Amino acid sequence: MQIDRCEAVSTHFRDRRSVIGIELAGASDNHSSELTPSGSFRKVTLYPSEYPRKCRRLRLAWSLVRACLLLGRAEIFFCHYENPAILAAALVLRLFGRRVFVMNSSKFDDKERHRLREFIKSLALIPYSGALTSATQAKSYLRFLGMPEAKIEIGYDTMSIDRIRRLSGSMPAPAGAPFYVRHFSIVARFVPKNNLILALQAYKQYTELVRRPRSLHIVGDGPLEGQLRDKVAQLGLTESVIFRGALQIERVCKMLATTLALILPSSVEQLGNVVIEAQATGLPVVISDACGAWDQLVRSGVNGFVVEADNSTGFAYFMSLLSEDEELWIHMCSAAHEKVRAGDVDQFVHGVQLLIGMNARSN
Repeated sequence: MQIDRCEAVSTHFRDRRSVIGIELAGASDNHSSELTPSGSFRKVTLYPSEYPRKCRRLRLAWSLVRACLLLGRAEIFFCHYENPAILAAALVLRLFGRRVFVMNSSKFDDKERHRLREFIKSLALIPYSGALTSATQAKSYLRFLGMPEAKIEIGYDTMSIDRIRRLSGSMPAPAGAPFYVRHFSIVARFVPKNNLILALQAYKQYTELVRRPRSLHIVGDGPLEGQLRDKVAQLGLTESVIFRGALQIERVCKMLATTLALILPSSVEQLGNVVIEAQATGLPVVISDACGAWDQLVRSGVNGFVVEADNSTGFAYFMSLLSEDEELWIHMCSAAHEKVRAGDVDQFVHGVQLLIGMNARSN
C-alpha cells in the first residue's frame, strides 16, 4: 500500500517534485518487502536486510534524520509517531526547518484510554505541521489529542483500486463468477482482536437459517489457528469452513473475485484495509461497528451491513439475506462501485496536496 501511495503522489506531481519512499528495513517479523516500485519514485532502505533487533533508538533516529536531510528541502511524512525514534527524528528535522507531517489511523475506541498516556501522546504530536489520517473517527481522535482540525486531512489508509482489480483477474461483481457459486470470505490475522470465534459462531447460525449454506473461506494465520480449527470441529463445520492459509495479495484478490461478501467482525480495527480490496472487486461487506471503515466506506443497508462486534445473530442474519436474495446482492454490488473511490489512492494524493498547500500558506 505504501508503494501505491508513493507512486500515486509521484505520478501526480511528475516533474514538479520528486518522491522518495524511506523504509526502515527490507524485512521484519510481520512484513516482507517483496514489492518494488515501478520506477516512478525512488525507494531508500535504511537496513536492507532484516531490521537489527539491537538497533538503539538513537541510532535509528540518526539514520532517519540523515536520510531525510540528504533530500534537501523536502516535506516529510512519517507514520508510527508513537515510536520514540520517529519522535526524535521529527523533532530534529523541525529544528532543521523541515516540514514534517504525521500519518496515523488510530481511533479513540481502539483501546482503553488513560489521561496521562493521552497527554504524552499529545506532546508527541508537537513536531508535526499537520496530519493525514484514515477516516472521520481517526480525525476526531487527532483533534482530541490537540491537532487543529484545519491541519488534518483524510486519505491515509488507501490503495490502488486499479491494481486490486488487475490482480483479481476478473470483472468486479456482479460480473464474473455467478451468484450461486460464490462463497463468504474472511481475511484476517488469527489474533483475538479480529474476533474470529464469534465469526464462526455467526456462520454456524447462518447455516441453520438457509437451506443451502455457502462455504466460508478464511485467509490468514496466527497464534489462534489451533483454537479456531478446534472450534470449527466442535461446531460441526469441518466440511464447509475452508482454511486457505496466509496468501499473498494476488491470491487474495483472485479469491475475492469468487466471493459473495466479505465478513469482518473485528472487535478492534483502525480501518480494515481488506474492505477496500473487497469493494474494488465489487463486493458488499458485513463488518463490525468497531471497524473504522464504516464511517468512510460503508453505508449500512446500501453497500453492506454494519453490526455490533458482539452480535453473532446479526452477522448471521445479514449473511442469510445476501446468500438468498440475488437482487439485493446485485444492488449492493452496484452501490459498492459507487463508494469504492473513497478508498482509492487518489484520496491520499488529495490529502498530501492539501497539507502541503496549507503548510506553505501558513509558513
